[in-house]
Amino acid sequence: MTPAQKYIAFQTIVVREIRRFMRIWVQTLVPPVITMSLYFVIFGKLIGSRIGDMGGYSYMEFVVPGLIMMSVITNSYSNVVSSFYGAKFANNIEELLVSPTPNWIILAGFVIGGVARGLAVGLLVTLVSLFFTRLQIYSIPVTVLVVFLTAVLFSIGGLINAIYANSFDDISIVPTFVLTPLTYLGGVFYSIELLPEFWAKVSQANPVLYVVNTFRYGVLGHSDIHVGYAIGMILVAVLVGGAFALHQLTYSPRLRN
Repeated sequence: MTPAQKYIAFQTIVVREIRRFMRIWVQTLVPPVITMSLYFVIFGKLIGSRIGDMGGYSYMEFVVPGLIMMSVITNSYSNVVSSFYGAKFANNIEELLVSPTPNWIILAGFVIGGVARGLAVGLLVTLVSLFFTRLQIYSIPVTVLVVFLTAVLFSIGGLINAIYANSFDDISIVPTFVLTPLTYLGGVFYSIELLPEFWAKVSQANPVLYVVNTFRYGVLGHSDIHVGYAIGMILVAVLVGGAFALHQLTYSPRLRN
């Protein structure tokens, strides 16, 4: 394929993915915003007023960055896993795989589609959060970088889940039993400085911890872990996950009858 043809193929996949979730925006964009709004009210206002300050900030200020990242993670992941498995279930993915389109373009197209939904929901949640607290961005480069890398990472995770899924039930197993616990235990609602030393070290094996704390640093200037180290860990995870996803697209028998 010529570079122009590759670009057209990539653009086609991305536009299709964006149109897919925008066409049913009432189901894809509105529910996460409502859910996060409830978190703001319950954890930020009602419970937060009793907890007091955390990390030198009001509890609402502390928890908002984590909730924004939670929405980005969940929606980036769910968009790709549902879209790719739907194409796999309908045998549409075989048409892409046997076409001259390089597998890395297929991967990039689906991932950018997931990134678009994750960023769209993240932006909407951020706008809603302004009704509850003020956000003063401490570092715009760090904030933008970590949001983009996070959306990419969990979009790749959604694609890997879709490749291995054998039924629609399988695409809900990882979000329910892996992603949700990691998110809740990833420092969204608390600082790991509150944990005993042993559990604080165990928490450092949680990838969501690096994502949440790096974003919190970008917004508030506060992080429980070294930001440079966290960004490095996220980059490594993106590269490893992307390489594995590309390998599965190329060789996995699950995509070929």
